[in-house]
Amino acid sequence: MNAPATITTVHPVAARRVGLTLAAAGAVLFSAKAILAKFQYRYGVDALEVLTLRMLLSLPLFIALGIHESRRPGRIPMTRRDLGLIVVLGVLGYYLSSLFDFWGLEYVPVSLERLILFLNPTFVLLIGVFAFHRRVARREWIALAVSYAGVALVFVENLRVQGDHILFGSGLVLLAALSYALYLAMSGQLISRVGPLRLVAYAMCVSTAATVIHYLLLRDPARLLDLPPPVYGLALINAIFCTFLPVTFTMGAVARLGAGTAAQLSVLGPVSLVFLGAWLLGEKITAVQLIGTAVVLGGVLLLTRPAANSVPVQVEKATGGR
Repeated sequence: MNAPATITTVHPVAARRVGLTLAAAGAVLFSAKAILAKFQYRYGVDALEVLTLRMLLSLPLFIALGIHESRRPGRIPMTRRDLGLIVVLGVLGYYLSSLFDFWGLEYVPVSLERLILFLNPTFVLLIGVFAFHRRVARREWIALAVSYAGVALVFVENLRVQGDHILFGSGLVLLAALSYALYLAMSGQLISRVGPLRLVAYAMCVSTAATVIHYLLLRDPARLLDLPPPVYGLALINAIFCTFLPVTFTMGAVARLGAGTAAQLSVLGPVSLVFLGAWLLGEKITAVQLIGTAVVLGGVLLLTRPAANSVPVQVEKATGGR
């Protein structure tokens, strides 16, 4: 993952407070989608139905966002290569990743799901090493080791308490994390050309199309119209408050705080899920899980500190591979 050049900017106090609030709210809301999925599963729906409803209900919002962003003055026209990359990114980042995530949630508690997904920064770093020949500082390797040690602690504890299905569910969530890491690793150059909000809006439209095609190949579309009413209400909350709003909140936070500070505040997501899962779903919190969560967050904080990326990236190799 390429480290952007550091630019020192003085942010007004009020703008900084708004940015901190947006970043924190975005992290918590995005993580809460796992809680809503767990509630929906109680009504007999599965991962594909949860994902399809989420994507269809959020689609009008992302279409409106895409139209708004495309009409901004000074936008660079997109090339065929840009459009092709958006299709790939939409399939990787919001179709496959979400599908594996919701499928895995059928088998694992939300606390473990969020910790595994929180390995995204480490996957992006490793992709940079093997695909883009990025050099990694010693502190980054230490952060990787700490993060994986924390996940291992929580994984072993859940395996002991809940049984072998944790293996399958954790594997699915791990695939979700890897898919999203590929999306992040491939999107850097495109974001600078297309813009973050326009890229997200277009990618979500592609992901919705892929999800709907998947559903139509496997299911009767009439099934989506015959689900229990609470499923639709939960899906609408998921689409607005755990999909669309977190995306826009995070972009607003980046504009006010910079990417580094906004990324560090994302640690609030998995922390909130540990307690939300216990409160709303009755999931047990053990001492080992709390220790593992603290270890993972410590590793991610090491990774997201500006000083962690101390080895310069060879720009010609990193950008040439994309």
